[in-house]
Amino acid sequence: MRQTSHAPTGASPADYTALDLSPNALTDIYYHMSLARALDERMVILHRQGKVAFLVSCQGHEAAQVGSALAVNKGADFVVPYYRDTALVLALGMTPRDIMLGLFARAADPCSGGRQMPMHWSSRDLKIISGSSPVATHIIHAVGIAYASRLRREKAAAITFFGDGATSEGDFHEGLNFAGVHKLPVVFVCENNGYAISTPQRKQMAIKDVADRAAGYGFPGVVVDGMDVLAVFATVKEAMERARGGGGPTLVEAKTYRFLPHSSDDDDRSYRSREEVAEWRRRDPVECFRAFLSQKGLMTAQREAEVKERVAREVDEAQAFAEASPLPTPDTLLRHVYSEG
Repeated sequence: MRQTSHAPTGASPADYTALDLSPNALTDIYYHMSLARALDERMVILHRQGKVAFLVSCQGHEAAQVGSALAVNKGADFVVPYYRDTALVLALGMTPRDIMLGLFARAADPCSGGRQMPMHWSSRDLKIISGSSPVATHIIHAVGIAYASRLRREKAAAITFFGDGATSEGDFHEGLNFAGVHKLPVVFVCENNGYAISTPQRKQMAIKDVADRAAGYGFPGVVVDGMDVLAVFATVKEAMERARGGGGPTLVEAKTYRFLPHSSDDDDRSYRSREEVAEWRRRDPVECFRAFLSQKGLMTAQREAEVKERVAREVDEAQAFAEASPLPTPDTLLRHVYSEG
C-alpha cells in the first residue's frame, strides 16, 4: 500500500510539460515562493521592532506549500491549513495585504477582523477554512468537510496540512481512521520538518516515515522531497485527482525543514545546532528552484530582477497599507462569537 515519490530534480523542461506547467507557470511558482520568503522576512523584522506581537515563520516550507497549492482547484476544493502555511495561502490567492492586516490585527483583516491570532487563515471565496488553535484538531474538520462534500455530491476534495508533531495527537488518528473507513475525498499533507516545536522526531515516534502510518488506516502514504516544489506538485496532484475520482484519501509526507525557530517566541539554539540549520540551508527551496530555472534557460537575469522588484514593492505596499488601517472598534468584540440570528 505504501508508495514513495522522488523529486524530479535534474529532469528536462519537457518533463515539466508533462505536468502541464508552461515556462510562465514555472516563473509564477518562483514568484510565489519568493513573495512568501520576502513577506516572511519582513514579518520577522516587524516582530523584532516590536510592531507586531507574534508570528510563525514559513521559511524553508515554501516548496511544500506552493507545490501543494498548485494541485488545488481554487474555489472548488476545500483547504484546511495550519498556522505555518503563509506560502500556501499566498499561492492560493490571498494577498500580502490580507496577511499583513491579520499580522497587525486590523479591522479589515479578512480572516477574523483582527480578532484571531495571526496565521489563522480564512477565505470564503477560496474555501480556506480557519483552523482552531489546538494542534491537530483541524484534521478532523477537514475529514468532516470531505464527508459533507460527498453527501452533497460535490466534485471536490478537501486537503489539510499539519506538522509532524500533529501526528502524535489523537485527533490525527481519529481523522485518518474515519477517512479510511469511509474512503473520503481528502488528502492529508504532513510538512515534516523534524521537530514538534522543540521535540525531535526520534523522541516522538519509533518510525522513520510518518507516511507509514497511512497503511494502518487502509490507504496510501507517500513520502516526497518537501524541498522540491515540482516533486511536491506531482505527488499532491496525483493524490487530489485520486480523491476527486472516488479513490479515497492519501497521506503525503513532505520532508522539509524550518530555517527559523518554531515561532517568534522560542529560541531553537536550545534544541538544534547551528551546523544542522546551515546544512539544511544549503537546500534552500527558493534558491534551488531559482538555480534550476536558470540552468534550464527558463529564468533570465532580467526576469529574475523583475520578480525581485515586484516582490519588494508588494511587501512594502502591504505593510504600509496595514499600518495605516484602523484597529477593530470595541463594538465588534463579540462579533462571530455568538449567533446573531
